[in-house]
Amino acid sequence: MKIRLKTDLNGDFRVVEVKAGITLEELCAEFKNELLYDIYIAKVNNQYKSLTYRLEDVSCEDDGDAPADLTAPEAAGSEDCGSDHGTAVSDAETIPGSELTSVELLDIRTQFAWNVYQEGLSMVFITAVNQVLARKRIEIANSLNQGLYTEIDGMHPVPENVIKQIRARMEELILRDLPFVREEKPRAQLLEELEGMGGVDSTIALIKQMTQAETLYSYSLDGHTQLSYEVMVPSTGYIRCFEIRRYKSGILLRFPNMYSAAMLPPYINQRNLYNEFSNQTEWDQIVGVNYVADLNEKVEDGSYKELILISEALKEKRISDIADLITASGSRIILIAGPSSSGKTTFARRLAVQLRVNGLHSLCLSTDDYFVERDQTPLDENGKVNYEGFDVLDRDLFCNNMNDLLEGRVVDLPEFDFINGTKIFGRRPTRIGDNDLIIIEGIHGLNEKLTEKIPHREKYKIYISPLTQLNVDEHHRVPTTDERLLRRLVRDYQFRGRSAAQTLDQWPLVRVGEDKNIFPYSDEADVLFNSYHVYEIAVLKKYAEPLLEEVTADNPAYAEAQRILDFLKFFKTIEDDSVIVNNSIIREFIGGSIFV
Repeated sequence: MKIRLKTDLNGDFRVVEVKAGITLEELCAEFKNELLYDIYIAKVNNQYKSLTYRLEDVSCEDDGDAPADLTAPEAAGSEDCGSDHGTAVSDAETIPGSELTSVELLDIRTQFAWNVYQEGLSMVFITAVNQVLARKRIEIANSLNQGLYTEIDGMHPVPENVIKQIRARMEELILRDLPFVREEKPRAQLLEELEGMGGVDSTIALIKQMTQAETLYSYSLDGHTQLSYEVMVPSTGYIRCFEIRRYKSGILLRFPNMYSAAMLPPYINQRNLYNEFSNQTEWDQIVGVNYVADLNEKVEDGSYKELILISEALKEKRISDIADLITASGSRIILIAGPSSSGKTTFARRLAVQLRVNGLHSLCLSTDDYFVERDQTPLDENGKVNYEGFDVLDRDLFCNNMNDLLEGRVVDLPEFDFINGTKIFGRRPTRIGDNDLIIIEGIHGLNEKLTEKIPHREKYKIYISPLTQLNVDEHHRVPTTDERLLRRLVRDYQFRGRSAAQTLDQWPLVRVGEDKNIFPYSDEADVLFNSYHVYEIAVLKKYAEPLLEEVTADNPAYAEAQRILDFLKFFKTIEDDSVIVNNSIIREFIGGSIFV
C-alpha cells in the first residue's frame, strides 16, 4: 500500500510503499536511518495515533463516539481499528482532497510528543514508587527546574537511600522494556478496580462525576493501573533519558526538553518559581480546590461564585503587596515580562492603580512600540520573519527614551503602526514628574541587554505567568502551556479575528520564542506574579469548545483541537460568568475588561 509519509518535523511529505497491516512502530523501524530522533507518536490523517496503530483494516466500521477522557491509541498488541479521538478512521480513508493516507512521525521537538514522553516517564516513576514504598501516595505537583516536582506522602524530605531505590527500580522497569497496556472498560468496572487497589481519591471522585461516559480507558504497567489521560509510548524501553534528585521536601523528575532531545538540559534551581507554586497551593487550599473534581463540585452546587470572588481578592492582595515592594525599593522603571497570554496588560494597569493608592503616578508603556521598521525585522533560521526574537526591538531608542524620561525631559514616544510596519512619531510628546514611575510590559523586559544602558538602581523586574496548580488528579497535572493556549484561543477569536486553527498553527512558533527569549530570564525577576485563577478553565471552556469544534478533519490543527476538546470533557462548565469583575485578568481574554 502507498502512503504519504513525513519523517522529519521540518521535512516534506513524500509517497512511499509499505506493507499493509504495518504498525507505526514497524514503520519507524523501516525508516530509522532517516530519523533524527526517537519517534514517540504519529499523526495519521491529522489524528494522533499511538505507535501500536496499524495502517490497515479497511473493513472496520465507525465504532461511535470516543469516550469522555483523554483518549489514547490502541494498547500494545491490539489489532482493533479506530480513531483515538472521535469517529473511527480506517487506513483506506483519507484527508478530503488527498488520495493517500498521510502519516507524520513526531519526535520530542513537537509539544505533544514531548508530553507523551513525560507521561510515560511519570508512569514508570509512579510504578517504581508503588513497588519500593508499598503504594505510598504520590503527588506530581507541577513543572519545575526543567522537570516535574513531586512529593511522597509522609516523606518530607525524601531520604537519599529511598531515592536511590526508586531510581534503581525505574532503571529495572525500563531495561525490561515492559508494555504500557491500554484497556477499555465499563466505567463502573474501572471504578471498582481502582477502589479495590486503593486508587487515588481524586481519580475516583472524577470517575464518579463522569456519568456521561459508559466506558473509560486505563493504562497498566507491571501491576499499577491508572486512568488514561494521555497517549503512551508502546513500552518502557522508549524512556531512555531521565534524572531524579531530591529537591526541597520532594523529588524532582527531570527529562529532556524539546531542544535537547537525547540529553538532559542544564540544571537550573528555580527557587522563585518553587515559592510561587507553593503559594498557589496554599491559596487553592484556602478555597478548597486542589483537583478538577473539587472544582466540578463547586460548579455543580453553585458555590463557584464565591470561589471566583475569593480568587479575585487573593490576586488583588498580591498586586497590592507588589506595589508596596516597588514603593519601598525606590525604583522608577518597572519591567513586566512573561509568556503569551499571561495577562501582562491587565496586570500592568492594576499595578498602576495600586501604586496610585501609594501616592505614585505611573506611565504605562509597551515594548511593542519599539519594534524596528518592518523591512529591518530579522529572519529566523528558516528564513521566516521572526517577531519573537530579541533583535526585533530598537534598543538604543528605547534606552534613550527611558533615560530622558527619568531626567525629566520631554520625549516624543513612538507608536508602532502594525499595519504599515513603521513607528509613528509626533503623537505622544510626554514628560513625567520627578517621582513618577514608568511601567513597561513586553516579552523581553527581563533580558538585561534590553535595559543595559539604564541604571540598575532604577529597575524593578516582575515575571508574570499563569502557574497552574489545579491538577486532574495526584498523578496528572494541568499543563501551564495548555492553560495559556486556552486563553489565547479565546482572545484571538474575540479580539483579533483569528480562528482556532490559525491560533493552533501559530502556537508552536510562539512556544519556541518563549523558550528562547522569556523562560531563561524568569529568575532575573525581583518578584513573580501568578496570574492563574483556579476557576478559569471552567469559564474558558464555554468560549473555547465551539471554536475547537469548528476545526475540520482536513486541517493540520485537527489533532490538537481534538486533544484539547477531550481534555475539556473533564471540566464542568461555568455558564454564568457575570460575577467576574471587570478588572479581572480573565476579562482580558473573554471580554468585558475595563483595561483592554
